Amino acid sequence: MTVPFKIPISDLDYCLEQLLDHKPPKILPPETIQQLCHTLKTELLQTPNIISLQSPISVVGDIHGQYHDLLEIFQIGGSPPQTNYLFLGDYVDRGYYSVETISLLLVLKLRYPERVFLIRGNHESRTITTNYGFYTEVLNKYQGSADVWTFITDLFDYLPLGATIDGKIFACHGGLSPSCQQLDQIRAVDRFREIPHDGIMADLVWSDPDVAISDFKLSPRGAGYLFGNDVIDKFCQDNNLVQMIRAHQLCNEGYTSYWKGKCLTVWSAPNYCYRCGNKASVLEILHSNYDSKDPTNGSDGEISSTKHGKVDDSSINGEFIGVNTSFESFGDDDDDYNDYRNRFNNSSRLHKQQGVLPGQFFNVFEASKENDEDTLQGKSVNGINFDDELSTSDDTSGSGGNNNKGDFFAAFFQERPKRQQVEYFL
Repeated sequence: MTVPFKIPISDLDYCLEQLLDHKPPKILPPETIQQLCHTLKTELLQTPNIISLQSPISVVGDIHGQYHDLLEIFQIGGSPPQTNYLFLGDYVDRGYYSVETISLLLVLKLRYPERVFLIRGNHESRTITTNYGFYTEVLNKYQGSADVWTFITDLFDYLPLGATIDGKIFACHGGLSPSCQQLDQIRAVDRFREIPHDGIMADLVWSDPDVAISDFKLSPRGAGYLFGNDVIDKFCQDNNLVQMIRAHQLCNEGYTSYWKGKCLTVWSAPNYCYRCGNKASVLEILHSNYDSKDPTNGSDGEISSTKHGKVDDSSINGEFIGVNTSFESFGDDDDDYNDYRNRFNNSSRLHKQQGVLPGQFFNVFEASKENDEDTLQGKSVNGINFDDELSTSDDTSGSGGNNNKGDFFAAFFQERPKRQQVEYFL
């Protein structure tokens, strides 16, 4: 019996050093990317289509190559192995740093296999990445060679399609399918291939919720479906679930709640494409205390909150907090300065917003300083214009692991300058 090759931890830590200790981040050599992908493919061969996870865990939505904002997520929510993470896909395309983003996530998955979990989104695809930036970025950063793109997109075929959390929450990138009523049907899908044009696999990464309908409807995206309240009610009932968490749609406030919290969209790319001005969020699930009461304590699409920063102990252990930030100096004649100042000046970049179930809350944040600097460049991303691809959901109304202080990745964030935290009032 052949024993799968394991990359030494010291080598993985060296990869982390290369990515974290340079500005701009240093790309990994093609042969290193090839070995990372080969090793991870071997491990993912044994991984089911739906991975079973437990709280506490933090759920991250679309990142889209916004590498510095990914670092901001770890700064805000804690770094592995102190914090468990489930990433819902769409790691590449559109942002300037897709290569660095996916490289970091691959290294982290191998370094902390029981702390970091990656599932597949619609952009984990050869067809999509050829047209929306990742392929072009690889050519630009690797002297015209597409080898790294090939290694990584081959790996995408091995990523799981979904996850359950505490056996009660279903998470995927996009949404539900008219061809699927049971989780076992997802478990039976042959996922080791390019995302097809239709069927369960396609719908899981392409579909969207829509409060204006009750059943299924063809999606205007040209792939997947829109699904309504009756669909998710039946899916949850048939599979003994209480909630679905997904990504895939831009949310101006960083997240959107549907049907009194039965479906949540988490969006984790702030100031999307360096021009949308949106917030982002990470959903923290602290404990598994699920019951049948109305989780939102309010009307459809609203999330309950307090007015004075304190959160009821039966719901969340914590406070609403905010982060003040200093600003770069710009000349008064800078064309972008006024817009930059108006969007970010005198505003908190982070606050905690109560989630929709006991033990859940959102870390809502705005763009990192490096993201803002990219915004001021005023250029398209890898030569791609994405106006026709932007889709928003707003118009359709913890910690696990041991505290290892010798760990390089955790040490990086311990040494990184902390932002001043202040109480945030809603």
